[in-house]
Amino acid sequence: MTQAHNLGFPRIGLKREMKTAVEAYWKGDIERDELERRGAALRRRNWQAQLEAGLDFIPCGDFSWYDHVLDTTVLLGAIPPRFGHGGGAVDLDTCFRMARGRAPSGEPQPACEMTKWFDTNYHYIVPELSEAMEFSVSSDKLFEEYRQARETVGERARPVLPGPLTWLWLGKCAGAGFDRLTLLPKLLPVYGEILSRLKALGAEWVQIDEPILALDLPPAWQGAFERAYHGLQVKDLKLLLTVYFGPLAENLKLACGLPVAGLHVDGVRAEAELSRVSDWLPKHKVLSAGVIDGRNVWRADLERKLEALAPLHRQRGGNLWVAPSCSLLHTPVDLAAETRLDPELKSWLAFSVQKLEEVTLLKRALAGGDDGTAAALEDCRKALASRRASSRVVDPSVRERLENLEPGIDQRHTPYPGRRESQRRRLKLPLLPTTTIGSFPQTAEIRARRRAFKAGELGEDRYHAFLREQIAFAVAKQEEYGLDVLVHGEPERNDMVEYFGERLRGFAFTENGWVQSYGSRCVKPPILYGDVSRPGPMTVEWIAYAQSLTEKPMKGMLTGPVTMLQWSFVRDDQPRADTCLQIALALRDEVTDLERAGIGVIQIDEPALREGLPLRRRDWPGYLEWAVRSFRIAASGVEDHTQIHTHMCYAEFNDIIEHIAALDADVITLETSRSKMELLDAFAGFEYPNEIGPGVYDIHSPNVPTVEEMVALLEKAAEKIPPERLWVNPDCGLKTRQWPEVDAALGRMVEAARRMRAARPGG
Repeated sequence: MTQAHNLGFPRIGLKREMKTAVEAYWKGDIERDELERRGAALRRRNWQAQLEAGLDFIPCGDFSWYDHVLDTTVLLGAIPPRFGHGGGAVDLDTCFRMARGRAPSGEPQPACEMTKWFDTNYHYIVPELSEAMEFSVSSDKLFEEYRQARETVGERARPVLPGPLTWLWLGKCAGAGFDRLTLLPKLLPVYGEILSRLKALGAEWVQIDEPILALDLPPAWQGAFERAYHGLQVKDLKLLLTVYFGPLAENLKLACGLPVAGLHVDGVRAEAELSRVSDWLPKHKVLSAGVIDGRNVWRADLERKLEALAPLHRQRGGNLWVAPSCSLLHTPVDLAAETRLDPELKSWLAFSVQKLEEVTLLKRALAGGDDGTAAALEDCRKALASRRASSRVVDPSVRERLENLEPGIDQRHTPYPGRRESQRRRLKLPLLPTTTIGSFPQTAEIRARRRAFKAGELGEDRYHAFLREQIAFAVAKQEEYGLDVLVHGEPERNDMVEYFGERLRGFAFTENGWVQSYGSRCVKPPILYGDVSRPGPMTVEWIAYAQSLTEKPMKGMLTGPVTMLQWSFVRDDQPRADTCLQIALALRDEVTDLERAGIGVIQIDEPALREGLPLRRRDWPGYLEWAVRSFRIAASGVEDHTQIHTHMCYAEFNDIIEHIAALDADVITLETSRSKMELLDAFAGFEYPNEIGPGVYDIHSPNVPTVEEMVALLEKAAEKIPPERLWVNPDCGLKTRQWPEVDAALGRMVEAARRMRAARPGG
């Protein structure tokens, strides 16, 4: 019989219980035992929900207090020397210091690098690899969680483990570069020990995730797969190799030939490949078809899914399993918790719990179904028809504007060198000007007032008066620090995408649609269901008020079109390029309104530009063409004397640097402090022509660097970028930090810039 299973479940909890618990532990409000108790209770609820959905196999080991890649690094004992691990079990606080630079016990240390998980908005902690490193099983977390899962769901529990080659691929060589594959012979025996221990605990199947098989792999890495998996055989233990986020393509025959008991493929992003995989995969092996989208929130067209599955079912019988395309880490927990969504829109959606119901419904339908199955399929059919016919989805005026774009709409009036002189005359900034990325601390008071306003407990006049007080406070603070270009602090904004989506047509919002971005940071992506337009100004009132409080330049802050797209649950009924261009036109209107209000510096953040890059290089040109054009359309409606900034973080740019330059932003600010300015190599080698602000302060860590540390980073930057084109700023916005940290960090940052100026002729 066909089996229904899952690759991973949201670890944060319906009410973000994981976030609440871990942040309480970091603050010292609860002890380690209480943290572990809460984690165990949350895991049991997750397993029980999957059991009630009717799954035959339920993942365990997918829970993490921070990041599953970091957990694997800890499991393998691959701890960088600065964290003082002397062997044996790795303490949980060591794990937190690796992620954050700080934990309730132990000395603070520079945190490990963090970057995006493939093409998602989830961030993982990058393993630090060295040529001489050794590995050993150094954590009982996976084994203990499997034991707990067995107590809750019995033999349906299936351990989950990132694969050895994916873990190595995601790692970064510390110091002198070397071939990471040289570590594989030392790594495999430790993986073998892990698998043997899981078998001894009763595991029949182990899920091993190797998503890099959806990438363009060098021949050496392709060859390493066969060697590795021949070395990972444990008697009577079955391995389910999982690949997701894209097609196998040239890796298809390789994956089908590996010595594993089953292969999971992404049947959403690689739907056309399912039949080829079934043809090549030996009939005695399990084919897991990931046909329910684990990355988006729309109900599946189950009849279409059944049409695709039926021939596979005839071909493979019980060796066909059905599942989501990938871990449900990327979707909210339960649609049933949404009590305020419009009923029609709600009927179009499926969150994690509902996606598992879709999986089990497909299983029942393949087995012949019953009256309940037929009724559920009919309900799905009606919901899909409702969405296709809804008038709220299509706006003729938006379509007309998109079809009639004037020539040159994506071009500034004058090339950068001419704009630069015009902007210098207007802004009169010093060498190495200082600024921040935009947000200041979202204090408990700000969040409480926002909740009261949304609940109708605080009137609009009083709420807006409070926001003006907070803006005035932030402006005064920046004047005190001595910053050169100020921001208003964003006290009115809940999230950099949600805030704008709430003010644009075509977006809807949830109460509990949270997903994990990194660590305890959770976001609530908007649901982008229809054509996008701007009913009126979104930020002008607040930015103009802030500008009225200071003689210094005030920077307007917007989220760019690609990031709005990437960080939303996007409609799947039209090309993403069209949706992105609609957002760009709405933002263009906001940019020109800010300029008319007297704002001379406007930042359009695009941290998701690199994230949106397709996994296969052959698909890059098409994406980059419309992504860059969308940004330029948003930014190019202003005069030469208006300075356009953009911000990007936690991504590598070496392979798309010419497209970053093609954005033609006057200033780009970057996350560079964790990498010690290594990201600037791409900009220096390419001779990037415009201005750059490399971050000198890692805002994702509570550690505050010294003036000397910031000066050292700036000196490294000045070796690669001429100082007259350098800005000084933090890595990212400061909303997650506390005011004492911000006071210390920005005061030191300004002092570091002053020292750098003083050391230069004319500075």
